Amino acid sequence: MDSETTVPHAARRDRLRALLTGEGVQTLVVSDLINVRYLSGFTGSNAALLIDAAGPDDDRICTDGRYITQVGEQSPDLTAVIARDCAAELVALAAEQAPVIGFEAHVVTVEQCERLRERLFDTRPEADLRGVGRLVEDLRMVKDPGEVELLRMACQAADVALAAIIERGLLAPGRTEREVARALEWEMYARGADEISFETIVAAGANSAVPHHRPTDAVLASGDLVKIDFGAVVDGYHSDMTRTYVLDHASEWQREIYELVAEAQRAGREALSPGADLRAVDAAARDVIDGAGFGDQYVHGLGHGVGLEIHEAPGIGKLAAGTLPERAAVTVEPGIYLPGRGGVRIEDTLVVTAAGHRPELLTMTDKAFTIV
Repeated sequence: MDSETTVPHAARRDRLRALLTGEGVQTLVVSDLINVRYLSGFTGSNAALLIDAAGPDDDRICTDGRYITQVGEQSPDLTAVIARDCAAELVALAAEQAPVIGFEAHVVTVEQCERLRERLFDTRPEADLRGVGRLVEDLRMVKDPGEVELLRMACQAADVALAAIIERGLLAPGRTEREVARALEWEMYARGADEISFETIVAAGANSAVPHHRPTDAVLASGDLVKIDFGAVVDGYHSDMTRTYVLDHASEWQREIYELVAEAQRAGREALSPGADLRAVDAAARDVIDGAGFGDQYVHGLGHGVGLEIHEAPGIGKLAAGTLPERAAVTVEPGIYLPGRGGVRIEDTLVVTAAGHRPELLTMTDKAFTIV
């Protein structure tokens, strides 16, 4: 599936356009490259977009001379402007028509903002430059059908890759964390991934108690908990999954914390519904772990949005604000970490579906307590 030719980028730009007057701006310069890709399909390393509240005729995409061919192929419905300092060029262009020009305040540095103001003053001294909030990121929370399909494909690549290394005996005592991680990454590429979502986490034994442990030459041993957190990227869209296994034989304490995390994860999944308060979703899982006396060993939020970035809105945690929209893609990933002994995390990627329906599970690898 070629998302960059089938995704309705123009419709996305229209949804953004409808928000601009509420921000008090006539045009918006979008300079975050992920947001540029979301709105235009363009994937080059230097770009910005100009979105006009009045309509699409004056929308522009700017990139530099390296990408003349690419911008024509990926964003054929937009008029291209070729320049090196894309945001400044579009600010100057916008100033010819609009008295108030918006920019992504959370993206632009103070130095960049000063440069934009200088360019604006040179072009139209009476015009105003105004920072706006995370408008595009808010739109990106709600996934369209094409995005969900790409997320499914990314999750499938990860699922099949994990099954392959287990079937081939590559998750076993005597291998190192780094060897397992590299084998899993190779399998993801072989199963359709364009890249990996992030540095694969393989954490064995006591290392599994470190939530974001980086793989080392530590050797997997019989009786170890092994926590594997990984993901694949397909056409820009990320998957995220964690599974925890025991090698050869299990202790009672390992089984106990695993079943507790599994119960919390079920509660978190079941709390996903349109309009659900983000803190309440977190609490649904956290209360299970707190109630069993392991609250201090659960040290992170329940989950996060996933899409063109591995971590995007909405965040699901104790301090989260807002509610879940329908068609948000999120992770649910509670964990318990016992320093010096080991830890368990279980994570899925899911899509929030209509009220009264269960969320769609995208990561299909079995979550039953498993001894490998």
